[in-house]
Amino acid sequence: MKNLQFKIYKTLVKKEVTRFTRIWTQTILPPIINQSLYFIIFGQFIGSQIANIQGLSYMQFLVPGLLMMGMINASYSNVVSSFFGSKFQRSIEEILVAPVSKTTMIFGFISGGILRGLLVGALIYLVSLFFTQFQVYSIMQVILFSILTASAFALAGLINGIYAKKFDDISIIPTFVLTPLTYFGGVFYALESLPEFWVALSKFNPIVYMIDGFRAGFYNINYFQNSTNLTVLIVLNIALFALAYKLIQKVTRA
Repeated sequence: MKNLQFKIYKTLVKKEVTRFTRIWTQTILPPIINQSLYFIIFGQFIGSQIANIQGLSYMQFLVPGLLMMGMINASYSNVVSSFFGSKFQRSIEEILVAPVSKTTMIFGFISGGILRGLLVGALIYLVSLFFTQFQVYSIMQVILFSILTASAFALAGLINGIYAKKFDDISIIPTFVLTPLTYFGGVFYALESLPEFWVALSKFNPIVYMIDGFRAGFYNINYFQNSTNLTVLIVLNIALFALAYKLIQKVTRA
């Protein structure tokens, strides 16, 4: 039974990877172009007029946040579009009637999102080297926060895909929730530069902890303890997985 589930999982992952690599001009290229524009406009043009932050040039400070932003959007959009597309084409029904466990189904979909997020992040990192030079303090921390962040937003994309009834529904969360949280997540500014009220409010934004821990992996500079950042990410992943599992359970019973 375990071998069967593993084979099904591999098939789902292969399908997801084939889907986003086949249309790479829509899935891989746009975030690289978008982040390159951020590097040029905010990093080069505006950043050259901004004083160093935490001993870093503004471009160096900016890079980890933009990497994380690219991975968040890529992992989320991959899963929400894939799952809703399967619903719209009714191909999801084939998976639901097949002997696929709920855990296998969830991991199959989110693995594609994680891989796309990591691929986009790696390519944006390579592009960033044309704009600034920096060393990675802890490659393991960078990888760990990349995977956990990509998995959290892949799960969020799956949940959105399950709830979505029409194409408009898959754009509501990215527009009104994901984008504001990302922009107020510490991508463009240091948390300690904010007034007390905004610092207190930022503590309710999970993306703040993701970017803080991710940036610490590059420069060993962070606002929160690494253990705090990691705990928030792990708890968020567990909570989103539990919700996705419950929703998939309802779908399979329907």
